[in-house]
Amino acid sequence: MTHTAAGPAVVAAVSDDVDRLLSAEPDVRDDLPDSVHQMRVATRRLRSVLRSYRLVFRRRPIDELRDELRWLAGVLGVARDAEVRAERFETLLAEHPELTKKRFRIGGNNAPARGLRKLLVTAERERYAAAHTEIMTALDSARYRTLTDRLRTLLDDPPLRKPHARRPAERFFRSVLRDDFHRVRRLVRVEPTLSEAERVEHLHDIRKAAKRLRYAADAAVPLLNGTAKSLSGNAKRLQTVLGDHRDAVEAEAAIRDRLRECANPAWQALCEDEAAAARKSLEQYPATTEFLRTSFDG
Repeated sequence: MTHTAAGPAVVAAVSDDVDRLLSAEPDVRDDLPDSVHQMRVATRRLRSVLRSYRLVFRRRPIDELRDELRWLAGVLGVARDAEVRAERFETLLAEHPELTKKRFRIGGNNAPARGLRKLLVTAERERYAAAHTEIMTALDSARYRTLTDRLRTLLDDPPLRKPHARRPAERFFRSVLRDDFHRVRRLVRVEPTLSEAERVEHLHDIRKAAKRLRYAADAAVPLLNGTAKSLSGNAKRLQTVLGDHRDAVEAEAAIRDRLRECANPAWQALCEDEAAAARKSLEQYPATTEFLRTSFDG
């Protein structure tokens, strides 16, 4: 059903995201593959949509809800980041079989010699296991139960601000997409003026803004159809390229952090590969920003 008033239309979009979050919980409890990722995405998507379309809601209850969603995303994020690094390091070592035969000492000659798979892949899998235990504690907590109760209340009795909630839905959704579109465009326009040291974090900010635009556009599809789908697709491509860049940058930093005390420099080949992966991702970046060259008019 397509709602003609902004408030009910936003609540309908939020309902889909709440369903995604709650339906992911059983899989996370069973530790099924990719389940933590799916629940984290659902949590972030919901938080982002509530931010973009916040004008239809009373501020305080939504701010409190978004704070709790940030907490949940943070708990899930520790496990997910370890999962991503383990998979990435496994792939990286497969490309350097000569390094898997070497032994490395960290912390001086008296330290035990260990292989890179244990130092990198196994260490991340152990971090994931510990983090998943923390997730289970969180899901069994009163805090999480209160969060899920608030989400259900949000759908059953939404804290709407009537003047905004009564606005024509299509016009309101277009205005939100326009604001989120221009936020991404402003960040992209600033990027060439920054130093190399500033650029990495700024690209991450662009990625986050593109993700917010994508989720806002997804929420608008029932009302704006092709316009919203096109905008979501463009934002997703930009987000993906910059996500690949960020993963490579963070993986290189993690390797250097773990192995910096190792006297054997052979591991630096892994860092060179990650640096090359980061550069390759950025080669695609200009093309993914082309959609920002024209003004969004809905």
